[in-house]
Amino acid sequence: MNAPKIPAPSRLGYASHLACRECGATTELGSGHACAKCFGPLEVAYDLPPLTRESIEAGPPSIWRYASLLPVPPAVASTPNTEPGWTRLVRADHLATELGMRALWVKDERGNPTHSFKDRVVAVALAAAVELGYKVLACPSTGNLANAVAAAAARAGIRSVVMIPSDLEQQKIIGSAVFGGTLVAVRGSYDDVNRLASELADDREDWAFVNVNVRPYYAEGSKTIGFEIAEQLGWRLPEQIVVPVASGAQLVKVDKAFRELVALGLAEETGYRVFGAQASGCAPVAAAFRAGHDVVQPVRPSTIAKSLAIGNPADGPYVLDVVRRTGGAVADVADEEIVDGMRLLAQTEGIFGETAGGVTLGVLRRLLADGVIDPDAETVIINSGEGLKTLDAVAGTAEGLDAIAPTLSAFAELESSLTGREVGPL
Repeated sequence: MNAPKIPAPSRLGYASHLACRECGATTELGSGHACAKCFGPLEVAYDLPPLTRESIEAGPPSIWRYASLLPVPPAVASTPNTEPGWTRLVRADHLATELGMRALWVKDERGNPTHSFKDRVVAVALAAAVELGYKVLACPSTGNLANAVAAAAARAGIRSVVMIPSDLEQQKIIGSAVFGGTLVAVRGSYDDVNRLASELADDREDWAFVNVNVRPYYAEGSKTIGFEIAEQLGWRLPEQIVVPVASGAQLVKVDKAFRELVALGLAEETGYRVFGAQASGCAPVAAAFRAGHDVVQPVRPSTIAKSLAIGNPADGPYVLDVVRRTGGAVADVADEEIVDGMRLLAQTEGIFGETAGGVTLGVLRRLLADGVIDPDAETVIINSGEGLKTLDAVAGTAEGLDAIAPTLSAFAELESSLTGREVGPL
C-alpha cells in the first residue's frame, strides 16, 4: 500500500488556492479578493501536511510557530518582521469572582509590537504581499491597523501609506506618524476612508492594501489568536469565547482556527460557543442577530469605541453564521458601559484595555445578566488593544486630583478625608 503523499510547500507555504465563501469557485493564489463568478469574498484554502503539537511548540514564540497554517513563504520567520503574537492568556480570577463566574481568561493583545492584535494580520499580509510582488503596504484604518502597517513597513524597509478618519484619537494618529510613512487623514467615517482605499487599490497596481486587495491573506492572521488560546489552554478549546466585532474577520477566523485544529487532530472536538461584542453606537451585526436577519444593514457609527466603528462590516454575515452555528449570540453595550468595562478590567486584573476591550467585557456582563452566557463554563474574552491609545474615554478617572504639600500632616489630612469613600483609606 502506498504511503499518503505529503504536500510540499509552495511560495506561500501550504496555501493551495483561493476559494469563494459563497459559491465555492476556486482561483489561483494571487491578488484577487472577490470571486469572478458571484463577487463573493475569497479566502485561503490549504493542502496541509501532518502536524504535531511538539513541532509547533518547538517553533518561535510568535505567530510564526503556526507558519505551516498560514499563507506565507516557508522562510518567513527569518526575514525582517515585527514578530507579533504569543501574547499572554491571563487567568482572570479576580474578575471572575466579581462577575460570579467559575473560570475566566483574558487574551491580552497589548503585548504585540504596536499593542494591538492588528500586528498579527499585518505580518501575514506583508509576507504574502512581498511574495506576490507588491512594493507599497497600505490600508484604510480606524487606528490600530494604521499603527501596525506603518511599523511593519518600517521594519521591512518598504514604503507605507495609511489612511485614517480625521477625527481619530490623537494617540493613534501619533502612533502611526512616528514611523515615518505617508499618513493621510480623510474627512468622514471609516467607511468613507475604506471606499477611497478601494478605488486606489484598483488604480495602484503595486500597492497592497492589506484589508482590501490582499484581504484573504490578511484575515488569516487572526487565526493565530485562536491557535494560541488553544495551545495555552493545553491544546483544548474553551467552552465560550467573546470576541469584539468591527469588520467581523477576527471572530470568523478564531472559529476557523478552532475547526482547523480539530481537523488536524491537534485539539479534541468539543462544543464551544462564540459570542460577538459591539458598541451600541455601531452595532449593525448585533441588530441583525436580534432581528433574526441574515443580511447586515449598514449604519453610521457614533461611539467612543472607534476601533470598532465600521458601519458596513465585510464579514458581518459570516459572524452571524458562526454565532448561530455554535449557539452563541451578538450583543452590544452603550458608551457608559464600555467605560465601566475598561475600569473594571483595570481594577480587577491590572489590564488597561482599549475601548474595544471595554466593549467585550461589557457584553460579557450583559449576556451573563441575561442568562445567555453560562457562568460555570470556561470562558475567554479578547482584549484587542492598549488602553493608552484611548485615554480620552477614561479621562474623567483622574478628575479632582489635588496636590498636597510634602508633609506628614498634609498626608494625614488627605487620608482622613478619603476614609469611607469607595476608594477606601490609603
